[in-house]
Amino acid sequence: MHAIDRSTIWPYDERGEPREFYYSRNGSPTVHEAELALGALEGGDALLFPSGTGATTALVLSLLRPGDTIALAAGCYFGTARTFETLARWGLRYVEFDQTGAPPEGVQLVWLEAPSNPFLTMPNLEAAAAHPARVLVDSTVATPVFLRPLEHGADFVLHSATKYLGGHDDVLLGAVAARDLDELRTFRSNTGISPAPDAAWLLLRGLKTLEPRVRRQTETATALAERLRAHPRVEAVRYAGISGLLSFDAADAAAARRVETATRLIVNATSLGGVTSVIESRARWEGERVPPGLLRLSVGLEDAEALWADLEQALAH
Repeated sequence: MHAIDRSTIWPYDERGEPREFYYSRNGSPTVHEAELALGALEGGDALLFPSGTGATTALVLSLLRPGDTIALAAGCYFGTARTFETLARWGLRYVEFDQTGAPPEGVQLVWLEAPSNPFLTMPNLEAAAAHPARVLVDSTVATPVFLRPLEHGADFVLHSATKYLGGHDDVLLGAVAARDLDELRTFRSNTGISPAPDAAWLLLRGLKTLEPRVRRQTETATALAERLRAHPRVEAVRYAGISGLLSFDAADAAAARRVETATRLIVNATSLGGVTSVIESRARWEGERVPPGLLRLSVGLEDAEALWADLEQALAH
């Protein structure tokens, strides 16, 4: 892991020709190092973007044309649908479908999420790979520790690297992995949706501890999910069995608000995938799309018993 190279320009060679790096919008040493590291984990090449949403926007605009339709996994991250709604003025459309089954016909891109956030369903990768459209898997929650979608027939893998890949709630970054990224790389350079070296350096730091972090979070989340299922004030629990993300339902919106504001160790905040456990009611952002009492819990690296004690006392409210 090298020092951060914050240069925006590099000199041409002795013949007056550009070297590998010459202008940072097109690429830089620190960003390239992080892309190589992530690409190796995913079994392909990787490109970084300033955020997960930036990666989503760049990929969709580089792949699709006005009039094309995206088949979007129902119950996935609500911000993805918002991005597609924003792009509707450019003629892009989307339809939602149950990702545990086959995608609908007549679409040009299949967008899966493994697992979905906050409903924690897993996609039917075999059915998606059999579809004639190109397939993308948002593997933000699974991470390459638990899933390498390119090995299951996906064409693209997307990450909000702000979450588990960065892992410390201090980096805003997105990533796309694939076996052929030439078109997307050109699109990134031409549109300027390019990442900063500081964020790439933080990603390199996070990748070094990715597997032990995520396996520890999975172990704790599994134990918490079992206890939550047995708690009399919990209506439902959703957990995919991998990574540290789960959701559970309190009786109603008021009960959910009491729980999220009563935790002491678990922070009442948004986002997920960091070393600090965070909890929040999702209805404040997603409205009627989710049950009013749904709470999303991202398990960090704190002691499992301490986390359960905190949840137990909060549920008592």
